[in-house]
Amino acid sequence: MLLYNVTLILEESVAEEWLQWMQETHIPQVMATGMFVSNRLLKVVDSPNEGVTYCSQYVAETQENYEQYLTVYAPALQQDLNDRFENRFVAYRTLMEFV
Repeated sequence: MLLYNVTLILEESVAEEWLQWMQETHIPQVMATGMFVSNRLLKVVDSPNEGVTYCSQYVAETQENYEQYLTVYAPALQQDLNDRFENRFVAYRTLMEFV
């Protein structure tokens, strides 16, 4: 099992709009790909960064599911994020394995 983590540091001025968009649109679209079995959205409460920091996490059963997500689905989903919130966030993506 793998955990795909996307950490975003957002400008405070768009944090509420982004959160609503994530919950109503983006996360349902990611889960609809069928590449992940679960997800969670977390707010970082002790971030040393300016702005608001969130982590969206998705659990994939296999490396193949994760790779298929990256090649088939992620480009369009990431482009939508970039189009909506251009220059108002920084994103870091990491892949972790459950031990």
